[in-house]
Amino acid sequence: MKTFKPLLGSMIAVSAIAAQPAFAQSADSTLAVSATVSNNCVISTTPLDFATVDVTSGNDVDGTGGFSVTCTSGANWTATADAGTGSGATFAARQMTNGTEVMTYALYTDAARSTVWGDATATDIDGVGTGAAQATTIYGRIPSGQSALPSGTYNDTVTITVTY
Repeated sequence: MKTFKPLLGSMIAVSAIAAQPAFAQSADSTLAVSATVSNNCVISTTPLDFATVDVTSGNDVDGTGGFSVTCTSGANWTATADAGTGSGATFAARQMTNGTEVMTYALYTDAARSTVWGDATATDIDGVGTGAAQATTIYGRIPSGQSALPSGTYNDTVTITVTY
């Protein structure tokens, strides 16, 4: 048994040397990271529903609808509207139809209903994106004097375009 002690001692000494950590080396580099944020806008609408209209009352009928624009922060945007789908419609006299019947109405940018919206000039609605939704109310009016219209459901579709 005595002969194994020196051998055992040599093995312990060798494993102690082998267990020593090697000196580590390293190399550095950099990783470039980038992203480009583009201008983007999203629009959603809230319908303008005049509800049930009494054309014999002799009164204008008012309603509101609107749209919401969410644009990249700092993006300038402009919202315009067309005259709608009624044949012969204009910005000041848009047309809801029920078959061949036509009900005239208008859209405005102000509650006083003095500025007609949609002619792509002075009545554009402008904004600057914040990254959050920006809501705009659109004011509608069906003018009196349309008492000869028959009952029924009248509709129109106005296209809102946001340019950014």
